[in-house]
Amino acid sequence: MRKERIVKRLERLSRQSGRDTEMNIVSLIDIFAILVFYLLVNALVVEILPNPKALKLPESLIQEEPRENTLVQVTLDDVLVNNRRVMTVSEALATEGNILPSLKSELLTAPLMQTPGAAGQVTRGEVNIMADKAIPYQLLKKVMATCTETRFAKISLAVIEKHGAGVTP
Repeated sequence: MRKERIVKRLERLSRQSGRDTEMNIVSLIDIFAILVFYLLVNALVVEILPNPKALKLPESLIQEEPRENTLVQVTLDDVLVNNRRVMTVSEALATEGNILPSLKSELLTAPLMQTPGAAGQVTRGEVNIMADKAIPYQLLKKVMATCTETRFAKISLAVIEKHGAGVTP
């Protein structure tokens, strides 16, 4: 009796091993396609501000990621808009008043856009300011006042994230 079972099992195994097994790869292709789209979308989301060697940014505990906008850089020597020199720091410091004319004329080239939620109001959006930490506050104040004068609705200051500090709510 036991021998018959063994023989039947061996016959069944030999029949199964001779059968061709098919693999449905359509679902694998779908998974790889979704994975590729996910990686492409997330690879494009990464935004990093340029980190020129001429600037030493102040450190901060803030963890918000920068957005790609108009970029104003204030180095120890020059004031740049989107990596284009508009004036020197000594010219900016010597300017009377809070508005820097050369910077203002360059910032006015940014397009105006409708303010979301406020019909009829237009702004130039957001501007990121990267200033060396050795820049006098008076100059930074002039740059921010000029950005406000040219209708930038939101002004962000770039800083370096301080490592090792705990986040406090």
